Amino acid sequence: MATENTLREGDSTTYTRTFTPDEVEQFAALSNDEGSHHLVEDDDGRVVLHGLLTATMPTKLGGDIDFLARSMEFEFPRPAHTGVEITCEATYESVEEFDDHAALEVSFVCETEHGDVVLRGRSEGVVMG
Repeated sequence: MATENTLREGDSTTYTRTFTPDEVEQFAALSNDEGSHHLVEDDDGRVVLHGLLTATMPTKLGGDIDFLARSMEFEFPRPAHTGVEITCEATYESVEEFDDHAALEVSFVCETEHGDVVLRGRSEGVVMG
């Protein structure tokens, strides 16, 4: 599957974004998870992001390389909030190339602009090619 964009063990990629209350409301409607902590603002005007909304950050990075996840593991050490910039870094822990696909093990961590880790995890899957 060798291409000029070959994935290499140890390489990493990042994605940064700030979620809005409207996006949390949309996700609440889509997921039917309407816990009050996701819909009622705190004293600072923020709401808590759904864990799986936060997890769209590493899945976005997977989508950038057409990664088909076979397993995903998440840990949410702290809550993430609207209005706070979050950066997700994914690192290719192992890459095994075959004729028609590459098997990947990926680790990822999402951290706020203040240095708080709000998500970490791993995924295994393939990139077809």
